[in-house]
Amino acid sequence: MKLPLNLTYKKEVSFLNFVFISPNFPRTYWNFCDRLKNNGANVLGVGDCPYDELDENLKRSLSEYYKVSSLENYDEVFRAVAFFSFKYGKIDWVESNNEYWLEQDARLRTDFNITTGNKSDDIGKFKSKSAMKAFYREAGVPSARNHRIEGREDALLFAHEVSYPVIVKPDVGVGAADTYKLSSDEDLDWFFSVKPPVKYVIEDFIEGDIYSYDAITNEKCEPLFESSTVFPPSIADIVNNGYDLSYYVTDKVPKKLRELGRATLKSFGVRSRFVHFEFFRLTKPHKGLGDTGDFVGLEVNMRPAGGYTPDMMNFAHSTDVYAIWADSVAYGERRTEAAEDDCFCVYSSRRDGIRYVHSHEDVIDRYGEHIVMCERMPDALSDAMGNQMYTAKCRTLDETKEFIRFVSERADGV
Repeated sequence: MKLPLNLTYKKEVSFLNFVFISPNFPRTYWNFCDRLKNNGANVLGVGDCPYDELDENLKRSLSEYYKVSSLENYDEVFRAVAFFSFKYGKIDWVESNNEYWLEQDARLRTDFNITTGNKSDDIGKFKSKSAMKAFYREAGVPSARNHRIEGREDALLFAHEVSYPVIVKPDVGVGAADTYKLSSDEDLDWFFSVKPPVKYVIEDFIEGDIYSYDAITNEKCEPLFESSTVFPPSIADIVNNGYDLSYYVTDKVPKKLRELGRATLKSFGVRSRFVHFEFFRLTKPHKGLGDTGDFVGLEVNMRPAGGYTPDMMNFAHSTDVYAIWADSVAYGERRTEAAEDDCFCVYSSRRDGIRYVHSHEDVIDRYGEHIVMCERMPDALSDAMGNQMYTAKCRTLDETKEFIRFVSERADGV
């Protein structure tokens, strides 16, 4: 995929103070810092990892690093940014590219009057699953019926109105943790017996595959890069039941998905960000939402796709998404090109303690020339991403599906 450069907005960076929060996690995020530095930015890191334990690539990308005892301690993080402001002058950007720190990033921008990102007063529309619905409607994107749970009785009324099954999930949350599919009143009673003390939403259950619309935008909410990834129907089942995760970046973005994704960018006012929007592609008609093959809005995430998906985008589109993002920050336009060589890039993982039909050596012997990443996943990501991952480039969808089958086929057939 090769997108035209946006030549209507030009800005050269003479000096840009960029504070990157938690630049060491995920480990590939040093690439964001490196590309910022290449574009002339002064990159200042704040994290809780000791400096000596930082990746050497990250060390070379940072002008300075400020270690805090905990990134959860806002006072410490505030003092770190204040120190950088005193030493280097006005801070131009604060960003983590991480869902977990989204609200803290916004609070820092508010407290330091940084105008290059969302502040505390408008972060709710990005974090709250119930608040997202109004912006989907504005964009003309259909989405599942949704209700913020106040108690068992109103949840029961909603479930009977839309009919089981339903989905319950935290109104504000990261990933698929604590998300459940409920199929009966008994399931609903069980949920309330284990429900954490946080706000939940209940939604109409939708049968479909999950497609993402991933984009890097300029300050006009225009995409400088677009990609799409196909995920299994239920990430929650993978997390909760310990299934193997497999997913892939497609060679092209479906036309209708691109249209809906761009409308959603405008509706949410996504400026100069790397974002990950999720949609259902219906596998059967759903009353009030669409026919088989139609796209339905699921949720927006104002950060890059998780794990190594940005690297998979690079492999699929022969480009550098880290550099495109840094172009957006520094210049407001795309200056990083892509080769005309789009393909699929597939991720397939295994879990420790499971017997698989094909050994690790079998996978390497058969797919070695196609494998672009092969490594252990960090414990913090292993619940969703598996313990051992294999990532490969494939020319066709059939090749992609065969790779998934070969890697994930279990000896016990489960």
